[in-house]
Amino acid sequence: MKLSKALLFIGLAMFFGATLQAEESIQLSQEHFNNLGVTLGKLERVNQIPLLYAPAKVTIPPTHEYIVSASQAGLVTRLNAAVGDKVKKGDVMAQINSSDLLSMQRLYLKARSELAIGQLAYQRDKKLLESGVIPERRWQETQSQYNAFLSEADEHRQLLEIAGMSASDINHLGKTHKLSGQLNIYAPVTGIVIERMAVAGERVDNLAPIYRMGILDELWLEIAIPQERLGTIRQGDKVLVENSLVKAEISLLGQSVNLENQSVLARAIVKNAQSTIRPGQKINIQIIHETDNGFKVPNVAIAQNEGKSFIFIRTPTGFQISPITVLGKQGDESIIGGDLTGDEEIAVKGAVALKANWLGLGGSE
Repeated sequence: MKLSKALLFIGLAMFFGATLQAEESIQLSQEHFNNLGVTLGKLERVNQIPLLYAPAKVTIPPTHEYIVSASQAGLVTRLNAAVGDKVKKGDVMAQINSSDLLSMQRLYLKARSELAIGQLAYQRDKKLLESGVIPERRWQETQSQYNAFLSEADEHRQLLEIAGMSASDINHLGKTHKLSGQLNIYAPVTGIVIERMAVAGERVDNLAPIYRMGILDELWLEIAIPQERLGTIRQGDKVLVENSLVKAEISLLGQSVNLENQSVLARAIVKNAQSTIRPGQKINIQIIHETDNGFKVPNVAIAQNEGKSFIFIRTPTGFQISPITVLGKQGDESIIGGDLTGDEEIAVKGAVALKANWLGLGGSE
């Protein structure tokens, strides 16, 4: 009796094992294979997975954008730069005629004169103190007055620098004592003029913007990502610009959703930006993910069963049914991953017939 039960158990195990084996493979004769009209092909290894097409806007990073402003109120007499011009740091971009500057220069020269007189008194009393002619208190008063003159002269010099005069212009003023209301506005950095915000003959206030400049060696792509696709995008993913060789990399995924279109802002950085894209331009981009274990196959080579994806790998006796993961799609092709080496020969056509054959032998959809 015990022997009969043991034999029955072994028999059931062999039956279910055979059924499981049938579900993982299809046995086909060469004649049956020819009748199914199956076409074989090789896996094509790829290192990029297409994730998403989306619109984007080209912007300048805030740290690369500068406003050139009038450091004093006055009349704009000359503009030397136009939109699109490249200017170097220190170039004269505009000239302003300012009456306030004349007053500041006069006060600076007055402070220098008082400093010169104070310095003579300082040197004289220093020698008299060393000779014992004057008391210590007289020397301290002279020294205190000299330091006050020195501070005042330094203050007025700094005010001229804040007003926009260069060190060489201030030194020239100190030597010639010639007042000038003409103020040069210099470029703060080497960059491109993006916008002109004043015209010649216009009166401008203190700190009124005249130009907007940008350094364009780095640009940002602001991308609107549908919130339902956000889970597939990661920092570090590559971005390709349509009809261009420009490449970028995702550096930021936003934390809030746009109420109007339910999208999330993603930012990609373009290093050493080529002239094919420009600030303010709206473009189309593709986001891709790099991988070292992806393969490209036709969509018709993939069979679906119970929510899972499979491909059919050719074996000497038929086909092995291999589960795969669809990583991305592009047109009529898909990028897949799985337990694959890349040397497999798969059914690229006729997967529908193989699926019907497979389900008829060992399962149902």
